Amino acid sequence: MELGEKHPKRIHPEKKGVRVFGVAESFTKNSTFSTLGGVVLRRDMLIDGVVLGRALVGGDDATKQIISMFKKLDRSDVNCIMINGLIISLYNVVAGEEILETTGIPVIGVTYKDSQGIEDRFFDRFARSEAIRRVEAYRKLGNRERITLKTGMAAYIRSWGMSSAKSLHILNSFIKQGKIPEPLRIARLVSRAARTFSS
Repeated sequence: MELGEKHPKRIHPEKKGVRVFGVAESFTKNSTFSTLGGVVLRRDMLIDGVVLGRALVGGDDATKQIISMFKKLDRSDVNCIMINGLIISLYNVVAGEEILETTGIPVIGVTYKDSQGIEDRFFDRFARSEAIRRVEAYRKLGNRERITLKTGMAAYIRSWGMSSAKSLHILNSFIKQGKIPEPLRIARLVSRAARTFSS
């Protein structure tokens, strides 16, 4: 499938050949950039690709960086893009819909804690006009949905290009224990190792 196709790729979570591109980040309070780790993982838990990227802490480039990472992989066999949080690198908003539209690959954003939202924090950190712009981007993400994983643990998702039921099926296919899917757990390890090495 070429990048930018209008219709998202169909997913059959039960197939062994399903591949997920998981993205997670690592940064410290003193970091200028957040290190992004991307991992392609097959449903049989074999790692099938690794890529690195970076996003400006407090910037607005996270969406473009994730798309760039996916393009660098040059893969036509990835069935889903899974992202560990959609507000990363100190309020750098990841636009799941834009990633879907650009890549043609369904997207799941996963978080793990209940919250009342973070809109006030944008105004605490940015000038009013910039805060308003980011709040609009945040609201465009839509509401999170609480799901219960096969481990009995709760997670919160937003998804584009696939139903909630299929998103849950995909997540359960890549859960070994706890509540963090393996593509995201491994991507987080990769991002942390790359950050500490480069620093």
